[in-house]
Amino acid sequence: MIETQLQTRLLTRTRTYSWHDPLINAGELGRRSGLELLRAMGAGELPAPPIMHTLGIDRVEAEEGRVTVVMRAQEFHYNPLGTVHGGVISTMLDTAAACAVHTTLPAGFGYTSLDLTTKFVRPVTVDSGELRCVGTVIHRGRTTALAEAKLYDGAGRLVAHATSSCLIFDLPALG
Repeated sequence: MIETQLQTRLLTRTRTYSWHDPLINAGELGRRSGLELLRAMGAGELPAPPIMHTLGIDRVEAEEGRVTVVMRAQEFHYNPLGTVHGGVISTMLDTAAACAVHTTLPAGFGYTSLDLTTKFVRPVTVDSGELRCVGTVIHRGRTTALAEAKLYDGAGRLVAHATSSCLIFDLPALG
């Protein structure tokens, strides 16, 4: 019995996924505001970026100064301790915070994360249910913005929190 359980656990799992050319969305940066771009991705009018497929993010909801990223924790997110790797959690937090900043940008402007300060509150496993990460802009200036993100499990408990600074810049003119 114990040997059969071990053999079952040792079975190799596989995962296959595909994505679209990420330059499709990059080409829209000079034509659409950040909010328009994120809403178009959320509505399926534009393809999701490859990182969403890599992590298994189900959806993104956007409004001015606020973004929600939703996914379910999966085994392929696990670290050797049997919990979701902190890098996966950090990526969700970074995505929500930075995309919240993106919603405030007009067409022709870009951004990049300058830093991310993360606090892990409780472990996340496949039993955590749907994970909702909410990013909000705290302050947006001309060249930098400060945002925060909070990650909640399916029971609505806070599992991680982060603050992020983003650099805002003009994009090169489309030629």
